[in-house]
Amino acid sequence: MHAITNSGWIEVITGSMFSGKTEELLRRMRRAEIAGQDVAAFKPAVDDRYGQAVVGSHAGREWEATVVDDAGAIHDHLDGEEVVAVDEANFFSPELVEICLDLAADDRRVVVSGLDKTFTGEPFEPVPSLLAHADYVDKLQAICVECGDPATMSQRLVDGEPAHVDDPTILVGAEESYEARCRDCHRIKAR
Repeated sequence: MHAITNSGWIEVITGSMFSGKTEELLRRMRRAEIAGQDVAAFKPAVDDRYGQAVVGSHAGREWEATVVDDAGAIHDHLDGEEVVAVDEANFFSPELVEICLDLAADDRRVVVSGLDKTFTGEPFEPVPSLLAHADYVDKLQAICVECGDPATMSQRLVDGEPAHVDDPTILVGAEESYEARCRDCHRIKAR
């Protein structure tokens, strides 16, 4: 399939909220389409921020996508596409890693985007495991809303205050619930 490598591969785009992960995923899908490659895009059912059947960015760009409840369903929706894109990988189970490895072994280009850290700064699986298996990794940064430094953390807010360490890991949201912060400006409420 790929004249240069003769194999598939895995690309992971990661970083904090508002770092441009989905924008970069959309850019890569557009470029693949321009190159004449068939693209299949997938997103988790839990993420309904920009409409059910689209991968959408905070900047308003969109791409039609198949919504799946679990990563295992990705195989069921493929029809020979050369490029498989998965947005919001952090909302999938660890099964996504094996699915991506299988797709790459099937000579497909797999492009995945998602958060690598939770709002508490802990690894947000399955993205860290995907990073270990990826052939190409891009870790993007946002701008800290507090000081303007490069931001690598996702600050969750509850009523304008930092979230509590024991709050649920998954909370789908955007500007109303999260801010990009640098390590020094990131806060969580302890026990």
